[in-house]
Amino acid sequence: MKKIIFEILGLFAGNLLLAFAVGLFILPNNVLSGGVAGISLILEPFIPLESSLLVLIINMILLVLGWLSLGTKFMVNSCVSSILYPVLLMIIEYFFEPPTVDPLLAALFGGILSGFGVGLVVRQGASTGGMDIPPLIINKYFHFDVSKAVMITDAITVLGGLYVYGFEELLIGLVSVFMTGIGLRQALTYGETSAKYLQIISDKYEDISQDIQDVLSRGTTLIDAEGGYTKERKKLLLAVVSDKEYQHVLDIINKHDPSAFVIVTQASDVHGEGFSDIVRI
Repeated sequence: MKKIIFEILGLFAGNLLLAFAVGLFILPNNVLSGGVAGISLILEPFIPLESSLLVLIINMILLVLGWLSLGTKFMVNSCVSSILYPVLLMIIEYFFEPPTVDPLLAALFGGILSGFGVGLVVRQGASTGGMDIPPLIINKYFHFDVSKAVMITDAITVLGGLYVYGFEELLIGLVSVFMTGIGLRQALTYGETSAKYLQIISDKYEDISQDIQDVLSRGTTLIDAEGGYTKERKKLLLAVVSDKEYQHVLDIINKHDPSAFVIVTQASDVHGEGFSDIVRI
C-alpha cells in the first residue's frame, strides 16, 4: 500500500509540474518545445481549437498507439497520467495568470520543470502519454536509449515549427529542449548511486587490493595481464566504487604506489551487492 501511495503521489507531482511548465511558461509565450505542447503550438494556427483540447486529443491518439505497441500493462500505467495532465493543464490555464517573462526565461524554466515532471512520471513506470510514447516504442524495438530518443523527437518537433514561427523562435525552442533533457536526467538519476570503474596496474596490487576490501568494504578482481612491449607478466586490479569513495581509493593507491597506472571510467550500469540501485549515467 505504501508503494502504491508513493507511485500515485509521484504521478500527480510529475503531471502537476509538467502542467505548470506548459500552462504558465511554454504555451503563453509560444515557446516551441518538444512533446505534445510543441505539436499543439505548431497545429494551433491551422486547427481552430484550444491548445489544451489539442493536447488532450493528441494524447489520446498516442496512448492508443502505445497500447498497440507496448501492451495493456503500459496502457493501464499511463492512462491515468495521460488524462490527469491535460485536466491539470486546463485547471491551471483557468485559475492562474501566466507571469510576464522574457521568452528565453520561459524556455529555461518551462524546459527544466517539464523535464523534471516527465522524469518523475517515468520513475513510476508510466508515461505522460503523448510524445513520451514514441521513444518508448523505439527503445522496445531498437533498444535505443530512452532519454536520447526523447531529446531527438523533441528536437524534431521544434524543427517542425520553423516554417510557422521563424528562426528566432526555433533557437528559443532548442533551449527549451536542452533544459528539458537536463531536468529529465536529474529526475531519473536523483537518489541513485553513481560509480567509477578502476583498472589499476601496480606491483603493490596485493596491498592496494587488501586496503580497498578492508577500508571501503568493496570487492576487487585480479586478472593476469602482459605488457604489450615488455612482455612482462603483471596483475590487473579491477574495482568498482561509488563516486564518494573514489578519492579514498586514490589515497590508498598513492599510499602504496604513487607511480601506479590507473584507468578510471564512469560506470553506466552497476548491479549486485553493494549497488542495490541501477546506475544511469
